[in-house]
Amino acid sequence: MTGPDPADAGHAQRQFLELLLRDAPAVEYERPLVEARAGGGDPAALAALEQAKVLALRVRTVLADRRRRESELSALFETANDLAGMRNLDQVLHAIVDRARNLLGTDTAYLSLSDPASGRGDTVMRVTSGSVSARFQQLRLGAGEGLGGLVAQTVHPYVTSNYLTDTRFTHTENIDGGVREEGLVAILGVPLQLNGQVIGVLFAADRRERPFARTEIALLGSLATHAAIAIDSANLIDDTRTALSELNSVNRRLTEHSSAVERAAEAHDRLTDLVLRGGGIEEVAAAVSGVLGGTVDIVEGGVPAAEPERAAAVRAALARGRAVRTDGGWIAAAAAGPEPLGTLTHTGAELDDADQRILERAAMVTALLLLMRRSANEAEHRVRGDLLDELIDYPDRAPASLRRRAARLSADLDIANVVVVAEAGDGDAARLRSAAMHIAETSGGLAGTRAGSTVLILPGSAPAPIARRAAADLAAAANGPVTAGAAGPSDGLASFRRCFAEARRCLQTLRSLGRAGEVAAPGDLGFLGLLLGEDRDVDGFVTATLGPLLDYDARRDTALVRTLRAYFACGASPARAKDALHVHVNTVAQRLDRIGLLLGPDWQEPARALELQLALRLHGLLTGGVDLGGPGDRPAAAPRPRDDNGGLDSTAAPD
Repeated sequence: MTGPDPADAGHAQRQFLELLLRDAPAVEYERPLVEARAGGGDPAALAALEQAKVLALRVRTVLADRRRRESELSALFETANDLAGMRNLDQVLHAIVDRARNLLGTDTAYLSLSDPASGRGDTVMRVTSGSVSARFQQLRLGAGEGLGGLVAQTVHPYVTSNYLTDTRFTHTENIDGGVREEGLVAILGVPLQLNGQVIGVLFAADRRERPFARTEIALLGSLATHAAIAIDSANLIDDTRTALSELNSVNRRLTEHSSAVERAAEAHDRLTDLVLRGGGIEEVAAAVSGVLGGTVDIVEGGVPAAEPERAAAVRAALARGRAVRTDGGWIAAAAAGPEPLGTLTHTGAELDDADQRILERAAMVTALLLLMRRSANEAEHRVRGDLLDELIDYPDRAPASLRRRAARLSADLDIANVVVVAEAGDGDAARLRSAAMHIAETSGGLAGTRAGSTVLILPGSAPAPIARRAAADLAAAANGPVTAGAAGPSDGLASFRRCFAEARRCLQTLRSLGRAGEVAAPGDLGFLGLLLGEDRDVDGFVTATLGPLLDYDARRDTALVRTLRAYFACGASPARAKDALHVHVNTVAQRLDRIGLLLGPDWQEPARALELQLALRLHGLLTGGVDLGGPGDRPAAAPRPRDDNGGLDSTAAPD
């Protein structure tokens, strides 16, 4: 049976790429496979085509999800921008429900606000979008009644795929009649919170049975956060208009409030311009500091567990959706729904209510920037990891494509590179992966995860020093020891697989030897490196092991290497070695002392002695000698040998 025709495979791949390019429906991805079957394609080609189809559909899904997420983030920012510019409460409320309906793609959206006059926690329908029933538009929900009443009472979002048949809610004829007349089936409701109090409920509903995904719940929750602050801002402006008609005694308060509004507008303009220019969170901090005075610090991450008081303030800010006063200033949480992304801390100046809202708006902008950056980072991390996998698994499949993709990531695959394989033990795996990606991005390398190990490809020609620096950075990030093996340098695309295998074997050897937390390349493992490395550097091993003795013999015309060989050959017996060397036993002792000075005091330890004996045998093979012979070895009739200091041995026995 012949294999798949490369030309046919390439044509099929181009077909799938063309389908992806024009965003064709999923059903069209079956056409190349159907045509191949109709043409009598062999099973291998059909299997390859089926795999290509599956991969293309996965890419289509990823692209669709990314477009949806980008659209949602853009819509949320536009919502915050639009709501911040509105001054009329009714205009704000209509904009909220219209945007909720458009973002979730539902048949209708509506908003109910609390009625303080009732004294019972009732909420009344305030605005709707897409509604056709007058009765529904005038509904009043008592505390705990229906889905909306339960949301307002418990301060939690609720969702049902079929409201009228859902027994979790307290059904009343008034509410059920309005829902039935409107024809609603699936309903999602989230609370609107302000200063820790529920001020209303935001709904999205469909006239057919459907589930609501977690992302949709989080999206409506984020919109509700924007809506609550926008409602508060609109109410504040309404209060300002009312205050303008009061007695002159309130003139000072109105002036101060006007100044706060101006600062809010200035902050809004600065933040809007900053985001449009692609600024970062550092620029957000600088812009808010310029408007409010004092100092604004932004810290990424969730609730800081190591600081209990600060952690409590962050949790309160998350729960209330507002800035919280602390001993040192104010804290606002940057969050996406219930997920904390970072915190803004303001110190050095007092903040009034409007200033607090400026800080809160800055927190929302910060959350949007962090979400966008997270999305971009995750995409780049996946790209780097996929490229690393292909480089190790299929270096010959498309070398030109691999080089182009690496160049887009500022990596050069044709220069010398080192492969590092690391494990963190009980350390934080997520922080380890993040640190590895940061190392790769800042050094022009690649990073990924394979079989539970973190793999790095970094530019350079010295495996051990590069691996040690990388392991130190990884250990600091993972809060635990990191064990790493390294190999290289690379020599072309095909060498990365070999380097990866050697680095992984070095890591496995360190684990087997119980040397967790250490770093090693094949050259660092002594004779084990000879066994692990595919390019076995015998000369390098001999020089690294016997170098001091070889240099000493060469400079002084002594016989330390010959003496050490005889010593080991005679079972580490100086008395037997002196017979093999035809010298006095004191000469053997003197030479062994000199050997100890050159090699170090541990040269007779079992592991070191084993390396020395292996190096001596390899040296004999390389130089054409035998165990007790070799270049420079003297026959029985040779002149008297020199002692270890280069002079004639006064204690040597006559030949």
